Amino acid sequence: MTLKNIALSGLALTMIGTFSAAQAESWTVDAANSTLAFEVQQGSSPLTGTFTAWDASIDFDVSAPESAVILATINPASAATGNPQFDTTLPAADWFDAAGFPVAEFKAEGASLVEGNSYRAEGTLTIKGASHPVSLDFTLDIDGDTAKAKGTATLNRLDYQLGAGVGTDTVSDLVTVTLDLTATR
Repeated sequence: MTLKNIALSGLALTMIGTFSAAQAESWTVDAANSTLAFEVQQGSSPLTGTFTAWDASIDFDVSAPESAVILATINPASAATGNPQFDTTLPAADWFDAAGFPVAEFKAEGASLVEGNSYRAEGTLTIKGASHPVSLDFTLDIDGDTAKAKGTATLNRLDYQLGAGVGTDTVSDLVTVTLDLTATR
């Protein structure tokens, strides 16, 4: 084999390896069987709610989690707590300002195996035009072509100017976001 053939073979193998790593499995979220929720301490009680309008595109291969690409888009106006007062307040300018910023986004490129079926995706969460790093810790169970993921992320609402005029003695500055999703490939 000539040096030229060896070099071409090496280039071909590199390209095949790069192509394979870039071809993480694409998963389609089953919105009817998935939930994106939040919880924050409000006074002496937790305030819980869900986002009823959101979507995610997920490219994830358990054999190469570092090649994962996770993108979630959320309609903040869809925040629902079951309390009419909160449900009309959350989309307003002091909180999500859904009229001015109709989309919130979480994006992570790459994930790491923590142990067993537990992973961490370091991503960026953008709300009201403010972007900050957020860690999403999740478990992933795959059965055939169906995946179940459960995860949590914690953020500081004041980083995003969510209810900036409301003291932390009234509403905690820490918000826990949870996901429970089902996806198919």
